[in-house]
Amino acid sequence: MDLSERLRVAEALARQAASLALGLRPSANSEAITLKGAQDWLTEADGAVERFLSDELAKHFPEDGFQGEEAGMHREGTLRWVVDPIDGTSNFAHGGQRWCVSVGLITEGRAVLGAVVSPELNQCFLASEGCGATLNGKPIRAAATREMGRAIVECGWSPRVANPDYHALCQAVMGAGAMMRSGGSGTLGLCDVACGTLDAYVERHINLWDVAAALCVLSEAGARVSPFMADGGAERGGPILAAAPGISEALAGIAGMRLAA
Repeated sequence: MDLSERLRVAEALARQAASLALGLRPSANSEAITLKGAQDWLTEADGAVERFLSDELAKHFPEDGFQGEEAGMHREGTLRWVVDPIDGTSNFAHGGQRWCVSVGLITEGRAVLGAVVSPELNQCFLASEGCGATLNGKPIRAAATREMGRAIVECGWSPRVANPDYHALCQAVMGAGAMMRSGGSGTLGLCDVACGTLDAYVERHINLWDVAAALCVLSEAGARVSPFMADGGAERGGPILAAAPGISEALAGIAGMRLAA
């Protein structure tokens, strides 16, 4: 399967989508900012960016399927594009810089391509199956960290998980000596693991559109990852753990999760 043309198009469209989002960014406290649920933010830019990506991908690859966060899956195909128009919407809506456009491609239970563009952080993560992962054109690898006491770990929060369970996870990670971080974008947290600026990311529940692009970036960068797709994450979401190889087994034990073979 030649993914080179799809990766080229995905990068170009993700960059255009990020520019579109910036142009539609609402001011803080704007009536254009709503909540779908507890801390589940939505702006007019989310819908506009998703429509743009859906339409453009259909033009380039009419045989492919498509799934977006806001509209859900509305085209079937052996290859399925999965996009998060704005991951880190709470940051985006509050004027923060830590948000991104995520464009992933999945097939037969595998994530085979990822393009993640964070315009205000000046970051573009790209990966395709068997061809490695890059950040701004330079190859990336997961960190060489081997001790939890030297690790920086992000524990992602989800309203689908009871707060006591989230607190227990954080306490277990800190109890192992790791430093905690929380950045408000699961996609970027996972990509940070891929490029080694973060040693691990763990979350009790995350959706497919948050990880579809990042899973390929992580795999191609040599990170260890839990079996999100094999465990049904593509259909209903689920837990995710991504880590530098040297701490992956320890963290999986702490979090009560397993790693993919």
